[in-house]
Amino acid sequence: MNRLAALIFLCALLTTGCREPFDPDIAPADLSVLVVEGYLDTEGLPSMLKLSYTRNIQTDDSYSPSYPDGTVSLRSESGTEYALTAMGSGEFEFAHDIPEDENYRLYISTNDGKSYTSELMKPILTPDIIDVGFERNEEGAEIYLTTKGNENADDFLWTYEEMYAFRPKITSVFKYDEETGDIVIRKPEERTDLCYRGSVSADLILETSSRFEDQFVFRQSIKQILQDDERLSVRYSILISQKALDSKASEFWEILRKNTDDIGSIFSPLPSNIGGNIKNDQNPDAPVVGYVSLGTVKQQRFFIDVRDVAPWRAVEPDYYSCFIEPDTVMKEDYGRSFSNGSFVPVIPVIPERAPEPIGYQGAIRRCTDCTLRGTNVKPDFWED
Repeated sequence: MNRLAALIFLCALLTTGCREPFDPDIAPADLSVLVVEGYLDTEGLPSMLKLSYTRNIQTDDSYSPSYPDGTVSLRSESGTEYALTAMGSGEFEFAHDIPEDENYRLYISTNDGKSYTSELMKPILTPDIIDVGFERNEEGAEIYLTTKGNENADDFLWTYEEMYAFRPKITSVFKYDEETGDIVIRKPEERTDLCYRGSVSADLILETSSRFEDQFVFRQSIKQILQDDERLSVRYSILISQKALDSKASEFWEILRKNTDDIGSIFSPLPSNIGGNIKNDQNPDAPVVGYVSLGTVKQQRFFIDVRDVAPWRAVEPDYYSCFIEPDTVMKEDYGRSFSNGSFVPVIPVIPERAPEPIGYQGAIRRCTDCTLRGTNVKPDFWED
């Protein structure tokens, strides 16, 4: 489920916290409302438009989200059309460098025979991010940015992607070789002692620059990371995207943000009443939820190294109860102990003056293999 659909589901869920069950009489058509989410970059930076359907909040946990198939395109008032590429699971990629002095509409045709059109959109030129940094506080590390609005870009939405390097609790560079029946050193591509893990945040971070003197947004908080978080254990990266919004888009996202922050107040706008800038061509009164924006996206990547937060130490629950077995697995028992991969050789046991190990101490794979929780392939953008 994409970020907007998840937020809408949460908003609806919060409004159902009554002691007695309530089964509203809702027409079946209202249970599958099209949800549209996207900010299309006009300078060629690949950006995603996401389509999905809402669902009944009473659906059981086995429910699989449904995504519309179809075609999506952006068309200028002068008639030039830019097709979006279908990526699957309701995602469509936009990667075109288009003139920013024209107005555009988005056209969506779904495989169920329905079509949708956006309101006329004028690209917004987003100002650059001036600075990204972090500050240590009592809780951990607070990541912030500084930017400056102008008369054409007053409202901002920030999103971010995280990636961090981490190590397992116990380091092992060894593996059991079935062909030789012996313990060998892993090849570089087989290493399991350093991995990378990432995610895309669902947070809605909004601000209006005109609230500040000279529209200077100073040290806007983006992310707080606790000091014992694994993300700060080796090296952490955050890619922040800054997007300027028009007033209608800002209002839409602010309503959604308030719904997710509220405690389920009955006075909060319900998702079906939020609307957006997309209309059903066959029935303009049919509900469609979502907002599509058009403009430049400004990005900046920032790294935090473990040396920057020393002496903080990470505490990762996945590695609780991890230890190296004290007993030595002798050479004749390698196959029996290590062949299925659930138990891993860790420390060679080499008596004084012995030419080679007589055995290995080991640990369970969960404690030694970081690829169970991430990938050992370094991202292309990574800086050590």
